[in-house]
Amino acid sequence: MPRRTATMLASTLALIALLCAGVLIPVPYAEMSPGPTVNTLGDSEGEPVLRISGQETYRTAGNLNMTTVRVTGAEYRMNLVEAVAGWLADDIVVVPHDTLYPDGKTEEQSTQENAEEFSQSQESARVAALRQLNIPVASRVVVSSVQKGSPAEGKLHAGDVIKEVDGTAVREPKDVAEIVTKRSPGRPVDFTIVPAKDAAAAEKAGREPTVSEKITVTTKRAEDGGRAIVGIQAGTDHTFPFKIDIKLDDVGGPSAGLMFALGIVDKLTPGALTGGHFVAGTGTIDDNGKVGPIGGIDMKLVGARDAGAKYFLTPAANCPAAASDTPDGLTLIKVETIRDAVRSLQKVQKGDTAALPSCTAG
Repeated sequence: MPRRTATMLASTLALIALLCAGVLIPVPYAEMSPGPTVNTLGDSEGEPVLRISGQETYRTAGNLNMTTVRVTGAEYRMNLVEAVAGWLADDIVVVPHDTLYPDGKTEEQSTQENAEEFSQSQESARVAALRQLNIPVASRVVVSSVQKGSPAEGKLHAGDVIKEVDGTAVREPKDVAEIVTKRSPGRPVDFTIVPAKDAAAAEKAGREPTVSEKITVTTKRAEDGGRAIVGIQAGTDHTFPFKIDIKLDDVGGPSAGLMFALGIVDKLTPGALTGGHFVAGTGTIDDNGKVGPIGGIDMKLVGARDAGAKYFLTPAANCPAAASDTPDGLTLIKVETIRDAVRSLQKVQKGDTAALPSCTAG
């Protein structure tokens, strides 16, 4: 066999071997790509994303799209060829597998966690929107969960309203822990509660609950220190003056909170908040309307641009990353609170875009 032919054959076989190795060898990476966007003012699978009943609503126009990111599953094992292709692509981000699934978290665990965060984001969106409109929202401290095998198991239940602990009125979830930890482990603590079923019945009837009970729970020593605990997680529940349903399937995590809140504000106020423009965005939101950062901002920007958005509401903390690689045709708007977002949308509505707070690269 001629030397040149032998060399080409050897090179070809080596290339084939490398390609096979690249396909067969798994690498510890995962993939993120732009997910679908959904107009919070519109429908999803034939049903309104936001449905408000018991309060006057107004016609809307334009788009307030929440954005999402697709990720590979926890069990998916990327090979070297896929990783290289992802690194070279403009609309894919390759990240360490542990970034998406830390501490060996399974896909089922991640899905459950995302569902809980999504539910909480909906609750906070309702609260923030109504507070932005100066509509009162009643709040109360409740038992969010009870640890299995803890002193509170069988005595306190998820949904119980906590009125007092050891005779001291509680106004925030942190008050419960502060009072309990003042006790020595092994000492009793008295909880004055409204049982969950009575609280739910009173809320449905539109009245304050009249039933309360005193429950005594003996504390125990926490495993991570000497403080006293009873084994509950306290949280906040809200009573709304009218019904706000948020329906969106196959979405998880907290990052849609801002866009849900703005959709609610738009439906409860006359006129189109966007002026008919296509606005997309992202950001967590708390009960007080503060907007927090999210992950996958670069993929969300691409998804928004591809869906037709012209403006993108960007959490302040995500601004440096977003501004460093903004898709053509997309204007970033920096937001720190829901009030910032509403004011910026009013500027968009009036065409006063030069006054919009902008993002700058870090």
